[in-house]
Amino acid sequence: MRLASRFFKVLAGGLVLVVSSSTARAGFDPQVGQPGSLGIPVSSPLFTEWASSVVSFDPGPQDITNPNSPLVTFGSPSNVLGPRTGDSTYSVLSLGDGGSITLGFDRPITNGAGADFAVFENGFLSGGAGMAFLELAFVDVSSDGVNFFRFPSISLTQTDTQVGGFSLLDARNLHNLAGKYIAGYGTGFDLEDLVGVSPLLDVNDVKYVRITDVVGSIDPRYGSRDSLGNMINDPFKTPFATSGFDLGGVGVIHAANAPVAAVPEPSSFALGFCGIAVAAAAVRARSARSGRLAA
Repeated sequence: MRLASRFFKVLAGGLVLVVSSSTARAGFDPQVGQPGSLGIPVSSPLFTEWASSVVSFDPGPQDITNPNSPLVTFGSPSNVLGPRTGDSTYSVLSLGDGGSITLGFDRPITNGAGADFAVFENGFLSGGAGMAFLELAFVDVSSDGVNFFRFPSISLTQTDTQVGGFSLLDARNLHNLAGKYIAGYGTGFDLEDLVGVSPLLDVNDVKYVRITDVVGSIDPRYGSRDSLGNMINDPFKTPFATSGFDLGGVGVIHAANAPVAAVPEPSSFALGFCGIAVAAAAVRARSARSGRLAA
């Protein structure tokens, strides 16, 4: 996937879209539960390994606009290692505004057919038409642990009005941003997108994955931008101990010396969504007492 000055060709669900930074239009795959969603279930047999080590963790503030803001404190880095089970509502690590974590793997990730790994968050549905509470993050990879390369991302969410701290997003406006899907479903990343980006990256020998919280403010003093230069509008502010992206884990589909996995199929709720909905409701009820959703 190559960036030009104004146009970005993206393979999304088999459809090639040409998106202009000035005339962007939605068209990416929808939220889990909607036809054509590409969210990958945490229980999928496609996963051959999971993140095995924390190389570094740099927590961000609860409120980047406040110079005196404390850092986030929710979760432990160890929460995001090893296989995930269920929707991992509480077994997460909050990154804070702009915070990041770098993870290592026992076997390098390789470039196979379709998504090569997936990142999990603990968002949840609220309301109809697949609208959900989602917090987003950038994803970078590295072969040597020094030079990192970011997946090109797109956010087509409007930027006229700030998405509030408890407001919702439409997954159809999001591409290559972790946290696009609700809890229990991972956002897949295809290393083919980074082929040829640099001689310093071997897409068949990726040893490190870095997750960096998107600061969803539309104020250019603080907010993050996608690969087209668009401000990324996501729930903001969230000035709590659980601020920012809540990482649940990173599962690998294509790893060195691992059996070849099939290309992921679009997910569906099946019976598992009932448990996710119940868990999400429990989170909201518990967090209402402390003034913050644990998401």
